[in-house]
Amino acid sequence: MKFLLRLILLMCFTVKLFAQNNQVLQLLPKNPHYFMYQNKPTVIVGSGEHYGAVLNLDFNYDVYLKTLQNDGLNITRLFVGAYYEKPGAFGIERNTLAPNEGSLVLPWKKINEKYDLSKWNESYFERLHDFIKKAGQAGIFVEITLFSSYYNNGWPYHPFNGLNNINQIPINIPFDKVNTLENSSILKFQEIYVRKMVRELNQYNHIYFEIQNEPWADKSDTVLILNDYISKEELKEDWNDWKNTLQVPSKTSAKWHQVVSGWIVEEEELLGKKHLISHNIANFKFPVSVTDPNISIYNFHYAHPDAVSLNYGINKAIGFNETGFSGRKNDTYRRQAWRFMMSGGGLFGHLDLSFSVGHEDGSDVENKAPGGGGPILRKQLNILKNYLQGLNLSTLKPDKTFLGHVQGAFTFSMKDALSRVIYIEPILPEPAKINLIIPVGKYLIEWTDVITGEKIKTGKMKFSQTQMQLVSPEGVNDKIVKLTKL
Repeated sequence: MKFLLRLILLMCFTVKLFAQNNQVLQLLPKNPHYFMYQNKPTVIVGSGEHYGAVLNLDFNYDVYLKTLQNDGLNITRLFVGAYYEKPGAFGIERNTLAPNEGSLVLPWKKINEKYDLSKWNESYFERLHDFIKKAGQAGIFVEITLFSSYYNNGWPYHPFNGLNNINQIPINIPFDKVNTLENSSILKFQEIYVRKMVRELNQYNHIYFEIQNEPWADKSDTVLILNDYISKEELKEDWNDWKNTLQVPSKTSAKWHQVVSGWIVEEEELLGKKHLISHNIANFKFPVSVTDPNISIYNFHYAHPDAVSLNYGINKAIGFNETGFSGRKNDTYRRQAWRFMMSGGGLFGHLDLSFSVGHEDGSDVENKAPGGGGPILRKQLNILKNYLQGLNLSTLKPDKTFLGHVQGAFTFSMKDALSRVIYIEPILPEPAKINLIIPVGKYLIEWTDVITGEKIKTGKMKFSQTQMQLVSPEGVNDKIVKLTKL
């Protein structure tokens, strides 16, 4: 009788656990390049502030989240305590990740101007929970970024530095050892911090964890020069050389990452919900070495479309979760988004520097910073999100096989169970000519302007041969066309 009762209780617990996890953000089972949330296929596209919404007490995140909701976007990235910046860092004039004096709140208690890494600041966690709850109510996913590189200059003032805490951490640990297994007693407090965050946030369905922001910045292996035709001398500042260098996290960094992902998984084994874990791979592109089975999202910064095609065979979500350093023009970042997502990417997050303290509505388009953003770009990214969401995500995949030669435009093409879609960036004002290789039959052809979201042209066309030519509408605006066999 006792055995039967235990069996019934175990079955009830298993059913409850399955139901809970079915509501959590996860990879789409039929097509894990995309996501599923509350049993619905989902694509993730956003344009958010510089990750300081919670730790910066001056930032009004109620206005911020309402703005993202009104703009129809669904992701924000959040640094949760192990890294922040000082005003002026990275050339950002009004930086939400760099609070003014007295406006910084972190997870640890402060005693006589030093942190105690074994005690928690409850006011921080109240603010964190409030933010996460309100993001969920607004339909916004939250990337929980646990750690970051320190970029040398950032290390002296951070809580894990032995000079800034009372926990007897050696004061001579260099910044490039912090996020490795060679960091002395820091590792113990990193584990305590990670497990605390996992327990605190396990209740939420709309989050995922990223282990570390830009791990290659502190501990990297340089793989190659991206463009052999650009020399270091041609770049105006030495620090700009990273733009022409493909760096990836070192092996010591990778080992530490796997330990941290293990803490997350181990802690969640004791809890009700299992969340996705992201690894920030590299700038630009890199063929990933798959060594950690706990990773479900592979995120890149300043990503090329090749970042997706090189890693599509992993059969996990490939993301582009930070933009910037490409000027301020909306066209630049809109095109980056379309190219990446039309290559099979599942997540795009623009770093929108028009969000600042006092401009939580994202209207600070004059903010001096190495990037762009603003209401116009957010509207354009919403068009991308809605367009992709309207396709059959369970069967959507990049496909070039139905394209022959294309004259006068760059193209990115995909196919789902119902339709073929082609994203077009015209090079010349005259119409692009697209040679198609598709089954004979009658097709509904729908042209959309990706800048305005308006339908340019809709009609039906009979293809009497497997190879025929499609001519785009005139104009230099970027376009997308959907062909659906009738």
